[in-house]
Amino acid sequence: MTASAQALPLAVESGTGGILLWVVLPYISLAVFVLGHVWRYRYDKFGWTTRSSQLYERRLLRIGSPLFHFGILVVLLGHIGGLLVPESWTDAAGISEHTYHVVAVVLGTIAGVCTLGGLAILIYRRRTVGPVFSATTRNDKAMYLSLTVTIGLGLAATVAANLVGGGYNYRETISPWFRSIFYLQPDADLMTGVPVLFQLHAVSALLLFAAWPFTRLVHMLTAPLGYLTRPYIVYRSRDTQLGSRAPQRGWERIR
Repeated sequence: MTASAQALPLAVESGTGGILLWVVLPYISLAVFVLGHVWRYRYDKFGWTTRSSQLYERRLLRIGSPLFHFGILVVLLGHIGGLLVPESWTDAAGISEHTYHVVAVVLGTIAGVCTLGGLAILIYRRRTVGPVFSATTRNDKAMYLSLTVTIGLGLAATVAANLVGGGYNYRETISPWFRSIFYLQPDADLMTGVPVLFQLHAVSALLLFAAWPFTRLVHMLTAPLGYLTRPYIVYRSRDTQLGSRAPQRGWERIR
C-alpha cells in the first residue's frame, strides 16, 4: 500500500476546512509576507539585521552556521524546482520521473539532515553560551521552533513517503496546487488525499512565511550591494615626524 493510500487528509474535498487551509491561508500568508517586509523596511530599517552573536562565540558558529545555511539553500532550490517546474518540462528535457525522483529524494534527505543538524548546533549554542543566551529574545525562540517544526516535518514526509513507504509523487498534486495560487485559480481539491505529513509541512511553511518579516530571517533578502560602489576606506599610520611636537608617552592633562 502506498503512502497516499495510508494518508489521513486534514481537509475533506473542497469543504470549509479545505478552503480555509488551501485557499484562504496561502493568500493571507503571501500578503503578510510581502506587506510585512515593506512595513519592516519602512519603519524598522535599523532593525533589519541578523543581530550577529559572532563576537560572543565562534567555535560552534563555524560549524553550525555553514551547515545550516548550505543545507537550507539546497532545500530551497529543491523546493523551487519541485513546486514551480512542471513535470512536463522535465519530461521534455529528457529527465525520466524515476531519475528525478531518486535525485530529489537523495539530495533532499541529505540537505534536510544537514539543515536540521546545523540548526540543532545553533540552538545548542544559544542555550549553553551565556552571552548568546542573554541576547536571545522570545521572538528568536519562536523563530527557531517554527524552523525546526517546518524542516522536521518536511524531512519526515520525505523519509516516510519515499524511503519507508511506497513513494509519493507530489508533483501531481502539491505542485499544481501551489502554482494555482499564483494563477489566482486556487484548486483545493488537489490537496485531497495528500499524505498528512506533506499537509502539515505545507501548513507549517505557510505560517512560517507569515511570521518571516517580523523575525531576523529578513536578512535573507539583504544583499551588500552598497559595498560595490562605496568609496575605499583609507587607513593612515601615525607619523611622529608630523605636527608641531612629538607625542608624549602616558596621559595628557586636559585643558
